[in-house]
Amino acid sequence: MHAKDILIDGYGRIREEVHAAVDGLDPEDLNARPTPETNSIAWLVWHLTRVQDDHLADAFGLDQVWLAQDWQKRFGLDLPPRDIGYGHSPDRVAEVRVDSADLLTGYHDAVHAQSLQALRGVGAADLDRVVDRRWDPPVTLGVRLVSVLSDALQHVGQAAYVRGLLQSAAE
Repeated sequence: MHAKDILIDGYGRIREEVHAAVDGLDPEDLNARPTPETNSIAWLVWHLTRVQDDHLADAFGLDQVWLAQDWQKRFGLDLPPRDIGYGHSPDRVAEVRVDSADLLTGYHDAVHAQSLQALRGVGAADLDRVVDRRWDPPVTLGVRLVSVLSDALQHVGQAAYVRGLLQSAAE
């Protein structure tokens, strides 16, 4: 098995878990926050997808799906165009609201499709290419891909946890 096949599998798992975390939820549940200081399912899925979109587009020299496919307009958020949610205050988190799970899964699926296309073209030597020199040591493509994968799986796990909290509170 090639490294790219492992990465493709990993990114596929993010997509599966995103759908599991949001499918069947109404806007009230998607936007609910267990406490005023915590993240909603909508924010968590939006953020993990924005990070994947932003970081992989940068690493592969692609346009962000968020901008190129008008997802920014579809979401209608009052945020800067390239905002990915990093460092959002609780008030900023509260501003990320959606009207349906389909909006979240639609955007995620579009980012996933672009990610898969990029990953299919990765060769072993590509993983050593430096994609970010702002860090010491500089970040390679392989490290960036694993970092995004790890971050996304953590956030989708948090979304699943919030879903469980909401469901248990409703019982």
